[in-house]
Amino acid sequence: MAAITTTPAPRPVTAALPLPLPALHSTVLGWYEAHARELPWRTPEASPWAVMVSEFMLQQTPVKRVLPVWTAWLERWPTPAALAAEAPGEAVRMWGRLGYPRRALRLHGAAVAITEEHGGDVPDDHATLLSLPGVGEYTAAAVASFAFAQRHVVLDTNVRRVFARAVTGVEYPAQATTAAERRTATALLPEDRETAATWAVAVMELGALVCTARGPECGGCPLFTACAWQRAGCPPYEGPARRGQTYEGTDRQVRGKLLAVLRAEHGTVEQARLDAVWPDDVQRARALDGLVADGLVEPAGPGLYRLPQ
Repeated sequence: MAAITTTPAPRPVTAALPLPLPALHSTVLGWYEAHARELPWRTPEASPWAVMVSEFMLQQTPVKRVLPVWTAWLERWPTPAALAAEAPGEAVRMWGRLGYPRRALRLHGAAVAITEEHGGDVPDDHATLLSLPGVGEYTAAAVASFAFAQRHVVLDTNVRRVFARAVTGVEYPAQATTAAERRTATALLPEDRETAATWAVAVMELGALVCTARGPECGGCPLFTACAWQRAGCPPYEGPARRGQTYEGTDRQVRGKLLAVLRAEHGTVEQARLDAVWPDDVQRARALDGLVADGLVEPAGPGLYRLPQ
């Protein structure tokens, strides 16, 4: 009689950790309480709208660049309705040099939807947040967690890197979020909703301040002795080449220069002024066409351009 074989059940995520979950949670949360940065969108007074604005701005942008723009934005538009009442071009103008300015249009679109469909209040339901223009899985989970103290998996680059090293034992996570990463993050999430919300931001802060992409300060990490990557001898990354982001000479740089001219004017701008910002005619035309296609710039007549009205 042939032997019956069975596929072993996958090991639970917690089996990879030398700390039980309660100890893991208390260790990271204790570190966060002692070392967290004082940021205005984390204060009890911060409105859900203030939290949402911060999450849009912080995507791919360092905190030090976001702080002054976030402050000016909330002074001008303290509510979604205040932003929705203005032209989308004003959001692009106010966005300044944060980069990836389509985020400004998406935030304006979200403000319009919140004003018209939700009585001007940022919805506290995760599914409803996901239905807003420009709000993806990460932003919906972050706003639900940080503004409403709900229990959701919040996976940004910093969180993914902490879990890759501490749990999986590799230096960097995959380039795109995997189902395995989501299972890990879900398994590690505290059951209590308020604790889970604090855990989400605590792990994020750990990745931003200590478990950084380059030059991690492992000696100051609260998970130093528990980290799977440390216990494996810090093996170097062996995945696909990680491409650094370039800017000089790219279409992104040209788009930024074109937008800078348009942001400085509250009316129309002549083609000749835009032509002066970049010597390569083909690249400049391609960048301008891209801005128009993205809705960041609109033609206002023959040879005239402006921010969207």
